Amino acid sequence: MRWAVVYGLIAFGNRRLLPTCCHSVIIGVCVCTLYRHATKGFALTDTELRLAKIVEAFSNPDAAGSNFEDYLALCADEVGELVNGYIPTNENADINRYLYDPLVRFSQNAGKRHRPLICFAACAAVGGDIKRAVSSAAAIEHFHSAALVHDDIADKADLRRGEPCLHHSEGIGLAINIGDLGLSLVNGTVIRDPELDDATKVRVVTELIDMTRRTIEGQALDIGWARDGRYDIKQEDYLLMATLKTAHYSGAVPLAIGAIVGGGSDIEIEALRNYGLDTGLAFQIQDDLLNLVGTEEATKKDFRNDITEGKRTLCVVHALEHSPKRERLVQILAAGEHDPAVLQEAVDIMEESGSIAFARAYAENLTSIAKNHLMMVLPASPARDMLASMADWFVNRLN
Repeated sequence: MRWAVVYGLIAFGNRRLLPTCCHSVIIGVCVCTLYRHATKGFALTDTELRLAKIVEAFSNPDAAGSNFEDYLALCADEVGELVNGYIPTNENADINRYLYDPLVRFSQNAGKRHRPLICFAACAAVGGDIKRAVSSAAAIEHFHSAALVHDDIADKADLRRGEPCLHHSEGIGLAINIGDLGLSLVNGTVIRDPELDDATKVRVVTELIDMTRRTIEGQALDIGWARDGRYDIKQEDYLLMATLKTAHYSGAVPLAIGAIVGGGSDIEIEALRNYGLDTGLAFQIQDDLLNLVGTEEATKKDFRNDITEGKRTLCVVHALEHSPKRERLVQILAAGEHDPAVLQEAVDIMEESGSIAFARAYAENLTSIAKNHLMMVLPASPARDMLASMADWFVNRLN
């Protein structure tokens, strides 16, 4: 009975399934049902209420409407509680202290939760029931946490989301172990989901396994190029690395899995996957730009540390090929510089060679083409419009 309320909101989120005249009726029924059960002492679970709020965010024009940034702001905390609900505890206080509690704190100090939220939206966009996407959304976010913990160690980073990185607060050994815990939660979260049939679980876990391997392959390129002092990297090399390291797990896989658990057709699943690859790549390019010329928010993530670490970003690769000051840029990238004046000099070299403008235009073109294709393949719905607005948010974060 309690799911009648959530189903009503989910159906409202998938307007392609209903005539327009039914929308207000459904909301009215939901409100009346909530009131009736509340007066009888019946309460929806926390999970049900959070899912209802997520659906309302991309269905109700007075909430987020089709504005992706508003969707993130409205739902990030709700998703955070859903995700953290999958982190276990132990009867042993020391195990909690050294393992589970730090992962919970790290997860609570999360970013905007866009990966699980686009998984929900993709599920709704193909006409699915978003409660079937909860475990998959949580699994993807656990992978993200684990990847960040390990990435910060590899990069010798100091800050993550404005706080000391886990390897500083907990020590390198425990931080590695905490990251391993995050990875260990990924597949089990889906396998234990009673909402999914076995065939769907196999499809989802296969996606997650492939996602993990590809991300690690991309990380190997990123770290290996820096270790070996490689400055012969071309644009196509960078695009491969960024697609592997970021685009699959930040865009393609959350969207594809959302469509899979939502019962989408093969055409819909692959359309969403391709949309995620293009927008996920644009997201990484924009992330690189934020690190170089970003806003105050970027200073919470070790501003310009990509230069210090000698990262081969699209801006760097383009400048190495086109700047007359190539040798000076190589010198700065190889020196592990922390001096703000020298870091600014590197940014100036990239500005003068047109590399920053090139990267920005490349990301904008990617998202424009991807968005147009998505709108042609998926039927009209609030969830589809929300996903389309994601492309604009990915490339407008500098503004």
